[in-house]
Amino acid sequence: MLLIHPPIAKPCEPPAGVARLSGALTAHGISHYVVDTNIEGLLSLLKRPRMASDTWSHRAIKHLSENIAALRDIQTYQSFGHYSQAVRDLNRVIAMFTKDKGIIMGLTDYHHKRLSPARSADLIFAAEHPEINPFYDYFKRRIPEIIEAAPVPQNYQKQKGLTEVSGYEKERSRPVIGFSLNYLSQAICTFAMIGFMKREFRDIKIVIGGSLVSSWMARPGWKNPFVGLVDHMIAGPGERPLLDLLRASQSGKLYSEPDYSTMPFHDYLSPGLILPYSGASGCYWHQCSFCPETAEENSYIPIPAQQAMQDLSALVHKTSPILLHFLDCAINPAFMYALVDKPLGVPWYGFARISKDFLDTDFCMQLKQSGCVMLMLGLESGDQGVLDKMRKGIDLTMASRVLRNLHKAGIAIYVYLLFGTPPETIIEARRTLDFVVQHSNAISFLNLAIFNMPLCGSNVKDFATEQFYEGDLSLYTSFKHPLGWDRKLVRFFLENEFRRHPIVSSILKTEPPYFTSNHAALFTR
Repeated sequence: MLLIHPPIAKPCEPPAGVARLSGALTAHGISHYVVDTNIEGLLSLLKRPRMASDTWSHRAIKHLSENIAALRDIQTYQSFGHYSQAVRDLNRVIAMFTKDKGIIMGLTDYHHKRLSPARSADLIFAAEHPEINPFYDYFKRRIPEIIEAAPVPQNYQKQKGLTEVSGYEKERSRPVIGFSLNYLSQAICTFAMIGFMKREFRDIKIVIGGSLVSSWMARPGWKNPFVGLVDHMIAGPGERPLLDLLRASQSGKLYSEPDYSTMPFHDYLSPGLILPYSGASGCYWHQCSFCPETAEENSYIPIPAQQAMQDLSALVHKTSPILLHFLDCAINPAFMYALVDKPLGVPWYGFARISKDFLDTDFCMQLKQSGCVMLMLGLESGDQGVLDKMRKGIDLTMASRVLRNLHKAGIAIYVYLLFGTPPETIIEARRTLDFVVQHSNAISFLNLAIFNMPLCGSNVKDFATEQFYEGDLSLYTSFKHPLGWDRKLVRFFLENEFRRHPIVSSILKTEPPYFTSNHAALFTR
């Protein structure tokens, strides 16, 4: 079994999904190999010769090694200017490889001007023509190495030479290659790698899973368009389906501690190991209108707090991280209380709901003492009517107190706002602006997003809709805003009013370029 984390995703920490799968395979005695082709591929590109066409590019190339080293040095994060220049220069070098190929690529994103990750035909084209992918030189060399290094069933070589093998045994003997596909920015590179593998190793079995695959499979009337290219697609948590696929005995508990033992800790672009950990899949609130978690009917499956603390204690001991990144849609309060009761001795951050628990100033102080350096809060709007209609379960009076309490405790706050939702107009959007200005002393970072209507949401039927992205894999639909507050108007408001407010502008300037929230916590310690 070979597990692959494909390009491009933020190369600042090891992939948590692959680590969970690896832990399950290890616990069930299944030999496997893990490769983070995202960080490997990006570093491979950075090492290739390139020619500068302008002064900025010349500087970026000249200081390439220094900039890589800078992002791995904690001292860099004491100077936002030094950090920003290093990141922008590295992104510039990556972008140079594709500027004439119709591809916009950087450290954290991949956009092809002709091929769309929302069209299955384009992904199949990427698989049929892997040589046009910017990572081709890397994976045409690396993939044969890792397939040969990956453990295969002991009887595989013997069975290859036999002429009469049962269908069951023949299927079981095929080497299995699993891709963890979570982001649109990974899709085209993933299928380019799959196409290369299928061409060079015809007897392999390809499995894809991850959050993007799960969203595809939640689309109404889903049918697999990749038959003949992808052998199996897995939706949701992948441990059980993968073990079933490998026909592994699942006696005893299914869940096991994530396994990061084969990850290249020192290669990531961070000043030490940032350890990602998910205490649950799905969201414990699960009531927000238009939320993809609700629309896709993803179940909330938490790891018991005591088990999660045991996992984390063991992982911290094994890996010595400088920071813990909790990936939960919203950290369950029970888990936060467990962190307070038995601090792990490592700084941590993650998403949390604005809840009554934070009205207790002592609890906020205890969170800080437990290592909490930053919380990401999905406020979405500064208008109570909008929040109520979206079933956010947030009271703005309570939110105001929560922001003050967390700020007083010394916890940085990354506020997420969503504009253009069905209940909102420019009037409500301006109330959001007012709320941000009034609480600006407590807000460390801001994320501004324009609302996308989930294609499979139960609310879609209430709106006049049309195709959002052209493609059979699109996850969202365009809609006629019931109050006339369409995307063009929303975008104009954000660019010409919201972002230009001097207080908002000063907050937005604190966001780490490209890495955003994944590096923001490093500036709060």
